[in-house]
Amino acid sequence: MRAVSPFRLILLTLLAVLLSGCGYNQIQQKDEAVKAGWSEVLNQYKRRADLIPNLVSTVKGYAAHEQQVLTAVTEARAKVSQINVNADDAESLAKFQQAQGELSSALSRLMVVTENYPNLKADQSFLGLQTQLEGTENRITVARGRYIQVVQDYNTYIRSFPQNLVAMMFGYKPKPNFTVENERAIQEAPAVDFGQPQQPAQPQQPQPAQ
Repeated sequence: MRAVSPFRLILLTLLAVLLSGCGYNQIQQKDEAVKAGWSEVLNQYKRRADLIPNLVSTVKGYAAHEQQVLTAVTEARAKVSQINVNADDAESLAKFQQAQGELSSALSRLMVVTENYPNLKADQSFLGLQTQLEGTENRITVARGRYIQVVQDYNTYIRSFPQNLVAMMFGYKPKPNFTVENERAIQEAPAVDFGQPQQPAQPQQPQPAQ
């Protein structure tokens, strides 16, 4: 085995100290946190997608003639499954977010339809799917919120001096993120209400003149 010269050893030691002091190790840690956060986002979206076939099948058993709504959910799920998302590519992430949003809208319309079928709402299979879907929507919101935060943390860090020099040297670039039209959206899950629809407020009648 070839011995390492004292000069090279000192040089390697100095290089390691410089990289550590300039944030190289922290960049690695934050990059891994982003990857882990993204894996959790995908995991929760997949969990929701896996629930949909049974949900559609159960609803169809009671409301087969609601074909348009059932087809919309099935097609939206198929579209999501066909997307090969690259979280490091802004355009790819935007298409993924749009497809997931369309699936959420289709599911919301399906839930509105179920209000018209009391027997469906009393079905034990439907009730179980209801609980799982509500829980999954909450998990999606939490996972997305955490991902938004770790990406913001990573991007801020690699843009700061002197970490930006290290990031440039090793090819680390800012990562795209989910767009949030409403900042509170990362804190609140989408409403998936299986209860009674809210009644619109009745307009107040004008009081007769005294």
